[in-house]
Amino acid sequence: MSTTTVTAPRARLASYSRTFLDRHSSMMPTFAALLIFIALLIGAEMHFGNFLTPLNMSALLLNYAYLLILAVGMTFVIITGGIDLSVGSVMAFTGISCAKLLGEGYSAAVVIPAILLGGAAIGLLIGVLVQYFDVQPFIASLAGLFLARGLAFVVSLSSIRVENESVLWLQTTRWRFGEWYITPTGILALSVAAIGAFVLAFTRFGRTVYAVGGNEQSARLMGLNVARTKVLVYVISGVCGGLAGLVLTAYSGAGYPRNGIGTELDVIAAVVIGGTLLTGGTGYVLGSVIGVLVFATINTIIAYEGAEQAWTRIIIGLMLLMFIVVQRVIVVRSERRR
Repeated sequence: MSTTTVTAPRARLASYSRTFLDRHSSMMPTFAALLIFIALLIGAEMHFGNFLTPLNMSALLLNYAYLLILAVGMTFVIITGGIDLSVGSVMAFTGISCAKLLGEGYSAAVVIPAILLGGAAIGLLIGVLVQYFDVQPFIASLAGLFLARGLAFVVSLSSIRVENESVLWLQTTRWRFGEWYITPTGILALSVAAIGAFVLAFTRFGRTVYAVGGNEQSARLMGLNVARTKVLVYVISGVCGGLAGLVLTAYSGAGYPRNGIGTELDVIAAVVIGGTLLTGGTGYVLGSVIGVLVFATINTIIAYEGAEQAWTRIIIGLMLLMFIVVQRVIVVRSERRR
């Protein structure tokens, strides 16, 4: 038997082993986030005794549906190696615009597509700056942040109450399953997450998103449309910002130009905690969903405890630091194996 025939199976086995390890190591932060979420629930139940109730668990999705929608759009952006700091301001702009237009007598059938287009337009602007003017994503999205926030204050300097029944229906309706319930906003958030997960996992566009984040130059050499992909992920994030503006307006019953200040950092934290690498190329919508649930659970526990909300920032900050370190270790180990 020749040396070649012996070494070939070994080489294939080594290649398969590396692929297996790379795939599973990239999911380690997501598994870690899931374990943290479970540990938080168990610890809260042991401490409070009445935390794991259908009412509380249903309220997690009710209260943070807007954050989940934003996290889906941010996942697309970060997988390509970008960042979008404008999402909180886009949410405020579209939310106050929604309340203003509804107050002036426009129907929801006209207003909802209009605010989604408004969010998409800001996302398109950021994507064009990043791709065609070679502006760093941080700077381009920071410009989008100031633009959207300024437009929100142009629309109104004060809160505008929403009286439109079709918009309020999104939040006030409860579909009950025993002691559990879900609202249309919750179904909307879960639908966005499901669509985002499907697109990333099973479409050519999703594979291109991963390829661009993994190695943009290699993606170009493979003939992939890098420019269109990089612009579209910011458009998707902008649309998610517009949809989150609608959900938050329905949730609060009013539009307010100061909504969403600092929300972009909450979204980024949730996405990173869910396992999406800030360097790009790796990430899952499911992981981002878990990250949002971790964030929501920490907030709820702190509210139960009666402590100041500043502790949420401290805990999330420490967790974010831990996950960034874990991500860095995974990246270094993957590079060494290659």
